[in-house]
Amino acid sequence: MAFYCYILLCSDGSFYTGHTDNLEHRIAQHQSGELPGYTLTRRPVELAWSQDFPSRHEALTTERQIKGWSRTKKAALIASDWTRLKEAAIPRAERALRLRSGRTED
Repeated sequence: MAFYCYILLCSDGSFYTGHTDNLEHRIAQHQSGELPGYTLTRRPVELAWSQDFPSRHEALTTERQIKGWSRTKKAALIASDWTRLKEAAIPRAERALRLRSGRTED
């Protein structure tokens, strides 16, 4: 059985991250308003990204990790922009320091 971590794009432009063992059914639940919570008042939603995992633990761990990310980092993941994702992973203060010193790479 596969488990999924997913990111939805909500009608207000925000992202919602979750995990499930039945991706199609879960998206339908979000879309219909069957699930209380964040997406209920932000419908319609659109699947922006998903990845399958062999265990629920891995999908949940990924969900929790992504929930801690900035919007910029989530957008880079959705776009499969690995360069921008790597850059977004650098703490803001360190990025600013690199810009001031003229360093763009390590």
